[in-house]
Amino acid sequence: MVPSALTHELTVHIADNARAMLLSMTETIRRHFTATGYVANQTSVLLHWHRKSKLWLPPGGHIEENEDPVQAVIREAKEETGLDVVVLPSGGPGPFDFDEPGQVQSPVTILIEDIDDPVDGFHHHIDMIYFLAISDPGQEPLPGWQWFTREQLNSGDGLRSPDGDMVPPPPDVLEVGVLAIDAVKNRA
Repeated sequence: MVPSALTHELTVHIADNARAMLLSMTETIRRHFTATGYVANQTSVLLHWHRKSKLWLPPGGHIEENEDPVQAVIREAKEETGLDVVVLPSGGPGPFDFDEPGQVQSPVTILIEDIDDPVDGFHHHIDMIYFLAISDPGQEPLPGWQWFTREQLNSGDGLRSPDGDMVPPPPDVLEVGVLAIDAVKNRA
């Protein structure tokens, strides 16, 4: 038989842990809805050095009020890269045969990204990922954008950051970047 003082201590400890767990489950993390576009051609994907994150990333950003994710990804790509782009089919179901209600093209995937911003604090980006192709191949991206080849992505090789360090893109960008190149190749 367990002494009653020890039983009480154990019960209080379990109750405290359960209360802490319940509180952590009910805390809400702020969520921002974003759209990211992997601009690709048949051999490479376009990335830039994101100063705040200190990572090689594709264009993307917050979905604005009264904007759907496809409008947002096209706008972000134009604002950030200077390129006119088209959204490639995601390969998922749709568009469906009905006319109403309207449909928005499905993203390739949706990522939940942890963001620890010095201004906005910790929050999540619910990030809709799209594959994009340049609508007019004669266009050139704005300065600061780099083409990463399939070989660089597959090997995880980095490019020199503005700080002078060789930095590879993050694992999700490496993997999704290769898939974007494949989507453009399969479109041709």
